[in-house]
Amino acid sequence: MADASEKSAHVSISSPSPPSPSPSTSSSMAVTSTEIKDDGERVINLDHGDPTMYERFWQQMGDITTIVISGWQSMSYFSDVKNLCWFLEPEFAKQIIRLHKIVGNAVTDNYYIVVGTGSTQLFQAALYALSPPNASEPMSVVSAAPFYSSYPSVTDFLKSGLYKWAGDANNFNKDGPYIELVTSPNNPDGSIRQPVVNRSGENLVHDFAYYWPQYTPISSPADHDLMLFTVSKATGHAGMRLGWALVKDKEVAKKMTSFIELNTIGVSKDSQQRAAKILQVISDSYEPVGNPKQSGSFFHFSHSMMEERWKALRSAAKQSGLFSLPEFPSSFCNFLGQAFGSQPAFAWLKCEGGIEDCGNFLKKHKILARNGKHFGASPEYVRVSMLDRDESFNLFTKRLSSLHLSQSKDHEEESP
Repeated sequence: MADASEKSAHVSISSPSPPSPSPSTSSSMAVTSTEIKDDGERVINLDHGDPTMYERFWQQMGDITTIVISGWQSMSYFSDVKNLCWFLEPEFAKQIIRLHKIVGNAVTDNYYIVVGTGSTQLFQAALYALSPPNASEPMSVVSAAPFYSSYPSVTDFLKSGLYKWAGDANNFNKDGPYIELVTSPNNPDGSIRQPVVNRSGENLVHDFAYYWPQYTPISSPADHDLMLFTVSKATGHAGMRLGWALVKDKEVAKKMTSFIELNTIGVSKDSQQRAAKILQVISDSYEPVGNPKQSGSFFHFSHSMMEERWKALRSAAKQSGLFSLPEFPSSFCNFLGQAFGSQPAFAWLKCEGGIEDCGNFLKKHKILARNGKHFGASPEYVRVSMLDRDESFNLFTKRLSSLHLSQSKDHEEESP
């Protein structure tokens, strides 16, 4: 359970005093468009959600998150044999619980924690755990469009007899049990989601990869049967390949653990120990409450970065006149103590001006974004990553602002 033993990992940790990023640093990080030279030949790839935006913050933090792992450490498969998830490092579990309580984005009391190699493995483990082993036909898996583009391919990749992708939850009308994937804030469009099928036999998986205060107001702690989180979008450390699930039902948690045991015989201890230190550093900066360093702490810093980027993108879209973006209502964030509208990790960009294939139009201008058809939506939309490095993002907004109706007409004439 989440309140299980919190034994410290055997790791030597270098803990110098952290530098304090200025609260205005994120504003100064944006390179103005006049400083960027763009000959139009460089390819800007914003198809993937690689969170390299966060590199600058962690560089400024210096060695405070450095850990040293000796050659004799982390050799056993086992982390805590008394824990249901026996490969979960106790220190990582402790820091997960601590961070959720500080941010207030999820309930952890009376939950089991299952660690996975990213939330993708946990998603697969959840499908396995929620599907009856001896059913006459595979369990249907659905999600409301636009849905995360990898859901269909990951669900059907192994051609499992336990479950299969059944498409848009809005159109699902099959009788019997089913699994609905609820991603909130949603990838790709940033909307706050609730289940849409809502009938007997439902099994819900809530994907909260983006329910962190840099992306959306934290209005209340999430409290659902099965919730997925990932280090990659919480802190930017995608290369660690770590995620965790908060699971209410013991038997479901057991089956998820069994899946990971058979799939990879556990999860890297080294990654968990490094992640534990990073989560600890974030939490330390917010305790005690009222700590003057908070303004330069990770979530304040990254929230300011996302705010600046969304302002820049909206300005570029307005200047161009060829693009539209979703609007998000403002609500109060209990963690940051202020009201704001969501500022998602991805922009759900729509091409106007009669452009029917937005991805192809942008590609002709050497901007790569993921086409809306991969999300079960119209190709008039593309998903654009907001998380790339400063240089790429600022070059993108500069180029986007320069695209006007004449380019749209040229594109129509060139299209077959």
